[in-house]
Amino acid sequence: MTFTDEEIERYARHLVLREVGGPGQQKLKAASVLMVGAGGLGAPAAMYLAAAGVGTIILADPDEVDRSNLQRQVIYAEDDIARPKVEAAADRLHALNPHVFVAGFKGAFDPGSADELVEGVDLVLDGTDDFATRFCVNAACVKHGKPLVSGAIGRWTGQVGVFGARPCYRCLVPDIPPEAETCVAVGVIGALAGVIGSMMALEAIKLITGAGDALSGRLLIYDALAAETRTVRVAGDPDCPVCGG
Repeated sequence: MTFTDEEIERYARHLVLREVGGPGQQKLKAASVLMVGAGGLGAPAAMYLAAAGVGTIILADPDEVDRSNLQRQVIYAEDDIARPKVEAAADRLHALNPHVFVAGFKGAFDPGSADELVEGVDLVLDGTDDFATRFCVNAACVKHGKPLVSGAIGRWTGQVGVFGARPCYRCLVPDIPPEAETCVAVGVIGALAGVIGSMMALEAIKLITGAGDALSGRLLIYDALAAETRTVRVAGDPDCPVCGG
């Protein structure tokens, strides 16, 4: 796989980076990634993946852009209000890097669509804000053997982890919490989406290029108010309904 002169100039800071270099940049160009949720986390994650040169980015989100999104979903502008998120985001990503292919899926992320979308990519990122969708994404990733980068935010706290065959996301969250909070109900500081979304992109780039140690089987928790982070290990649950047994 070769690069044009324009691509060599664009990715110059990667090409001289020891842990990436030419081979790593080729892996990025050859990679296909599914971004589930083009909102607060999906926006910065997708932008950094496109900027990094990930060759194929599939966006999945059923929603249209709302004015309340603009406080944290930096991929959109005022003129995008009422447009499908996947359409507006794809336009922005293509403008950011015309060397990447971007496609959108505007529909419900159910087991059927999850199977089809997950099976066709190398890596999945989940930035959605409801547990039913997270469970569906996780089940499809385990079924098809795809690594999952999962992120979540609320109020002033965010988390990001990488899950595989075991432990999977359901080992961390076996059931939907009875009083699960949403950003709509409790709010979220806008810049936190940028922090966690960027971390998700960073973990994806590490997984694709093989650089460093990914957060595999670990969860990084960031407390923005205290400016503190901690990392905890996630154990595989033998009774997990997805990967147990």
